[in-house]
Amino acid sequence: MAEKRDYYEVLGISRNATDEEIKKAYRKKAIQYHPDKNPGNKEAEEKFKEAAEAYDVLSNKEKRARYDQFGHAGLEGQAGPDFSGGFGNLNDILRDLFGGGGFSGFGGFSGFGGFGGGAQSQGQRVYKGRDIRVRVKLTLEEIAHGAEKEIQIERNVPCPDCNGRGAKNASDIKTCPSCKGTGQIKRVVNSFFGQTVSYSTCQQCGGEGKIVTNPCRSCGGSGLVRKKETVKVKIPAGVEDGMQLTMHGEGHGAKNNGVNGDLLIVINEVEHPDFKREGNNLIYTKFISIPEAILGGSVEIPCLDGTYRVKVEPGTQSGSIIRLRGKGLPSVNSYGTGDMYVKFIVWVPKKLSKNEKELIESVRDSEGFKPNPTKDDKSFFEKLRDMF
Repeated sequence: MAEKRDYYEVLGISRNATDEEIKKAYRKKAIQYHPDKNPGNKEAEEKFKEAAEAYDVLSNKEKRARYDQFGHAGLEGQAGPDFSGGFGNLNDILRDLFGGGGFSGFGGFSGFGGFGGGAQSQGQRVYKGRDIRVRVKLTLEEIAHGAEKEIQIERNVPCPDCNGRGAKNASDIKTCPSCKGTGQIKRVVNSFFGQTVSYSTCQQCGGEGKIVTNPCRSCGGSGLVRKKETVKVKIPAGVEDGMQLTMHGEGHGAKNNGVNGDLLIVINEVEHPDFKREGNNLIYTKFISIPEAILGGSVEIPCLDGTYRVKVEPGTQSGSIIRLRGKGLPSVNSYGTGDMYVKFIVWVPKKLSKNEKELIESVRDSEGFKPNPTKDDKSFFEKLRDMF
């Protein structure tokens, strides 16, 4: 899939743009690239959708904050306009932007049937398919390096027999006689205060403006059929449990060959048997023997990229922590890598042989074995308490 452009770049605004500046920029793009102003221009149509998607994110405080922090990968699965059964919600956005009068004041745009208050639109309504949400399990190793997964999904796709039109022959699709193709019914009510005009969705065509007189047998006139497919998903390194990624256009197809929905990938992190994750840092507990704690030595520590030997200082206390820089997980935004914290626990045996007991008894009252914490030791343990 093509790399997505920065939303601020799409609208031509700075990252600290105000809500009013965002709305003004989107209004300008909507006028410039609207399909009715650029008939048959696929590039303009894509830019129009791109601008709508950017506005949907940047005009929403929560989505914008998530996007500013994590970029496209960090969006919570709603990076596109939240359509439901068509471009209904986008129409609401445009209605707010243009004052409820549709695009009639800007060249008579009519690409979204049922949008304007004047109900004069004759163009075909553009729909957006539903999103698909799937869960993907990832190990810490996969999270550390990124992964590519193949996901089996079942989604609506345009019917191959009728090319998504709902009818095999174009002659089987007629203009609705009730609304004359507008998708709306106009009602004029006379009252003491004068005439009042209201509009409602045409019941005969459901707001389509057209009716299918001879539906396709394969899809029943919907223009869509179900199909099982395999989608390859590239997951960036550093994702977290519960994070939701978006693959635009990989969801359900839409009627009338509209815009596909999105595929939303929810990350499920598999618990690791050895490591505990804290953000981008990893915590590993290493048990050492009493002689190792007293005399020092070296021990092997497993990391996600291999095994490393680290030094145990003489006199290491149980609960001591050392840090292995850069041995944690990468940031999802490539802003560095976390560390690994190794916590040493001194293993006290529960069973000893007779000779071992005698050896311990011989040093029980030795001055060097009596607890004698220093001021630095107390400060260190206070830091440990704060950390955990």
